[in-house]
Order: sequence, then C-alpha cells, then structure tokens
Amino acid sequence: MKRFTFWPQAFLGLTFNWGALLGWAAIKGSIDPAVVLPLYASGVFWTLVYDTIYAHQDKEDDLKVGVKSTALRFGDSTKEWISGFGLACISSLALSGINADIGWPYYAFLTAASGQLAWQIWTVDLSSRADCNRKYVSNSN
Repeated sequence: MKRFTFWPQAFLGLTFNWGALLGWAAIKGSIDPAVVLPLYASGVFWTLVYDTIYAHQDKEDDLKVGVKSTALRFGDSTKEWISGFGLACISSLALSGINADIGWPYYAFLTAASGQLAWQIWTVDLSSRADCNRKYVSNSN
C-alpha cells in the first residue's frame, strides 16, 4: 500500500485487527456490533498510532525510494494526528466496554493503558530513529 497511498498504516490496522471480530465470534458464537465494531475500531486507531511512530524511522528511506506513509503525510503535525487517534482508540475501548457491560476492573486497566499511550505520544522524539523504535517496541511489552 505504500506505493499507492499515504495511509498504509490504516490498511495495516484494518487487516491486523480483523482478529477482534473473529475472536469475539469464536468465543461468543455471534457478532454483537455494539461491542465488536468499537473494539475493532480501537485496534485500527491504535495501529495508526504505533505504526505512524514506526514509520518515522523510515521516512528518509521512504522519500528516497518514492513510497508513502502517514509519517510523510502528517509531517510536523504527526503528534496532533496520533493524539487524535489515541483518543479515538481509548474512547472506542471505553464504548466497547460499556456496551459489553464490563465491570470496573476493565476501566482501571483502560486508564493504565491510556497513561502508557499518552506517555508514548508526548515523549516520542520523531526525529530520532532510536526513540521511535523504543516507543514502537513499548507497544508489545
């Protein structure tokens, strides 16, 4: 997708997070759109955050070879964009939890996840390959 659009991270999110729909259906035996659609959307938004940060590692190489990414599309506005995606991710997770009638521990952990995501966005140095990689890797720990 990097050859066709500045939004390959969105296509990655749509593909990677398909498992949320499949996993819910496998466990519950049905699809509850009020729960799974916000859950799926949250994963797509999260992917836009972490993979845009990752894409900043490659932006010079991407320019040389002529491919596209959200890092190139957003440029100096990246932190604003990924802040919006992060807010959409957490909001979608909260909506999914409300619609699934999940108890308070879910929201305690969601608060912790929000803190990690906020730290990641606020502290990332998008001009540092090493820091972008550290923030990207922090999504898997």
